[in-house]
Amino acid sequence: MSTPGVLVLAATPIGRVADAPPRLAQELAAADVIAAEDTRRLKRLVGDLGITLRGRVVSYFEGNESARTPALVEALVAGERVVLATDAGMPSVSDPGFRLVSAAVAQGITVTAVPGPSAVLTALAVSGLPVDRFCFEGFLPRKAGERGRRLSGLAEEQRTMVFFEAPHRTAAALAAMAEAFGDERAAAVCRELTKTHEEVRRGPLGDLAAWAEDGVRGEVTIVVSGAVPVAPVSDDPDALRTSVAELEEEGMSRKDAIVETARLAGVPKRTVYNLVHGS
Repeated sequence: MSTPGVLVLAATPIGRVADAPPRLAQELAAADVIAAEDTRRLKRLVGDLGITLRGRVVSYFEGNESARTPALVEALVAGERVVLATDAGMPSVSDPGFRLVSAAVAQGITVTAVPGPSAVLTALAVSGLPVDRFCFEGFLPRKAGERGRRLSGLAEEQRTMVFFEAPHRTAAALAAMAEAFGDERAAAVCRELTKTHEEVRRGPLGDLAAWAEDGVRGEVTIVVSGAVPVAPVSDDPDALRTSVAELEEEGMSRKDAIVETARLAGVPKRTVYNLVHGS
C-alpha cells in the first residue's frame, strides 16, 4: 500500500513576484501535480521564478473544482504531492481550495501550506485601523438588496472588517456601507496592493464613497473599523429620560430615540414612551 501524499496550499504573490517566498519555487518544482486556478498565470509565474516543472499541470477554478476534486484526492491517496496555487494570495481564502482541503482531510491526507502574501492581512496592516480583533467578510453580494441586508447584519460588529470587492462595484459597496454603518465610520480602500500603482485611501465611509464615484481601478480590498460599543442605559426613570434627550440633541427623532433607549436599557418601548410623555 502506497504512502499517502501531501496537499500543499501555495501562497502566490498578490503583486510583485519578488514577494514570493523561496519555498514556493521549491514546492512548484518538486510537485507531482500542480492544480492552478489559471494555468496561463502559473506559466508566467514559473517563468518569472526561473524554474522548470516536472509534474503535470491541471486547471482548478470555481467552474470545475467540484468535478476535479475527486481526481486530485485519488492522486493524493496514491502518494503524489499536489500543490494548489490560485491567481494571487492563499488558496481557499475567497479562492478555490476549500473543497479540496475538506476532501483531503476526510481521507486523512496531510495538508500543509507555503505561507506568504495575503491581501487580507496586508490591507489590514496598512489600513491604520485596529488590528487586535478582525473578521474577513469576503465579497459582498452583487445584488443591492442582498448587499444591504448583509451589511445591516454587520452594523454592530465590533471587530475591524475586511472585504474584497470588484473595482466596478466598489462605489456601490462603499455607498451601501456608509448607509449601513454611518457616513463617519472610519475605513480604508486599499487598491493594487504591493503593485506599482498601490494606493491606500483612508477616511470616513461617506468621503470614500464620494471619491469612488469617479471610478476605481485595480484589485480592491476594503477595511472598515468596527462599531464602537455603546454603554448600556440604566432602567432608572431619570436615566431613561436623559438618554432620550441626549439622543434627540444628537439629531435623532424622538420616536427613534425612544426605540434606541429602550433597546439599550432592555425595557419595553412603551415604558420609555410613557416616561417621556408623562403618562
